[in-house]
Amino acid sequence: MGKVAVGTAAVCAGAVCAAAALVVRHRVKNSGKWARAMAILKEFEEKCGTPIGKLRQVADAMAVEMHAGLASEGGSKLKMLISFVDNLPTGDEKGLFYALDLGGTNFRVLRVQLGGKDGRVLKQEFEEVSIPPHLMIGSSEALFDFIAQALAKFVAKEGEGFCLAPGRQRELGFTFSFPVRQISISSGALIKWTKGFSIEDTVGEDVVGELTKAMEKLKLDMRVTALVNDTIGTLAGGRFHDSDVIAAVILGTGTNAAYVERANAIPKWHGLLPKSGEMVINMEWGNFRSSHLPLTVYDQELDTDSLNPGEQIFEKLISGMYLGEIVRKVLIKMAEEAALFGETVPPKLNIPFILRTPHMSAMHHDTSPDLKVVGSKLKDILEISNTSLKTRKIIVELCDVVATRGARLSAAAILGILKKLGRDTVGNGEKRRSVVALDGGLYEHYTKFRTTMESTLKELLGDEVAGNIVIEHSNDGSGIGAALLAASHSQYLEVDEP
Repeated sequence: MGKVAVGTAAVCAGAVCAAAALVVRHRVKNSGKWARAMAILKEFEEKCGTPIGKLRQVADAMAVEMHAGLASEGGSKLKMLISFVDNLPTGDEKGLFYALDLGGTNFRVLRVQLGGKDGRVLKQEFEEVSIPPHLMIGSSEALFDFIAQALAKFVAKEGEGFCLAPGRQRELGFTFSFPVRQISISSGALIKWTKGFSIEDTVGEDVVGELTKAMEKLKLDMRVTALVNDTIGTLAGGRFHDSDVIAAVILGTGTNAAYVERANAIPKWHGLLPKSGEMVINMEWGNFRSSHLPLTVYDQELDTDSLNPGEQIFEKLISGMYLGEIVRKVLIKMAEEAALFGETVPPKLNIPFILRTPHMSAMHHDTSPDLKVVGSKLKDILEISNTSLKTRKIIVELCDVVATRGARLSAAAILGILKKLGRDTVGNGEKRRSVVALDGGLYEHYTKFRTTMESTLKELLGDEVAGNIVIEHSNDGSGIGAALLAASHSQYLEVDEP
């Protein structure tokens, strides 16, 4: 009897030891996985590093590329496009002006009554119109006929508070956010469609000419006086409210910048110098690249997989379209090599662009003790449930690394513009205020991105210079800005001059 009991005890002890060994092995395996996940994060963080010295190199490279792009066509990855906008709004503009903002699957029509210095914007109205999908791949005539009809209907509703001076034609600012080779302030040939449009017979044509033909068919007496993109509209809207605005930056799904250059500092400009002595340059800075940019294997993979490999490298590091995708690519590596979400990679995690920047922003801003927003986003978007607090914390850290790099690089690029304009220093104790107008969903809604960008710019400039540089939110530049540019380039300007 005693022998059996001893045997049973020995078996039990053996089972306990085996179970304990299994627990230890599991813990070791788990801590090994955890260590691997942390190693992936730390390595990524190091590669994304943006110490001040590196940011200064990026700013210097931006200024050098700006010079090269102004010197000759194709002289730089920065296109430095001459916009033909040589008069920005002053606030003195008066009268009724229209805008048409076409930048995607919807377009907006807007009218604004300007009252000069005293009245500013007296009244404005707008309508949004969806473009039927078949028109995005049909003919040029069908698309522009549809747009002109919507515009004519909108004009027909012009009511009280809007007043066109007698004997005058209505004037329109046209924001057209597709690649265009600008020929004059009011004409430009479409280089290629993007954003789901594919209408072969518009490519190479003057988009203002196409719209004008469609308006003439309807006997709509309206003239396009300014063809612009959204960045230049933002600059115009900013300048209307503040005469110290020198540049505009869009940080949204995509990114771009425009600024006011001295006309005689543009070697590739061969026309007569404008009376104002100024010219707005559309930088197309999303295409900037430099050996100083902190690129990682994930960025290279994102670029290779993209629709435009080798192009828009800077945009792929800082804009809203791509930040969430970079986070997703790092999470896949953690899922594969560190089993961050269990033994298999969650299937949804393999879907490109499933993790959008607004989701990333929501997780990054989660301040709840158990990071429940992170948990619910993982569950709702990626169908990953029961994540540990440790896992959630690593994801918040990852979001922080990606957003911080993008925000700090944005600040360095703004410094590049200030350098080119000689506004990055204080000379003879002068107090010269320089305002940069900013717009775009990333800037407006991703608070940590915005605050990091603004604090980095201050750090780069130093306290004394930073006191002269102001970042201002310029909302809805692409709409009201286009109407203001129609006003500042009106055919009646000479008539109205005292």
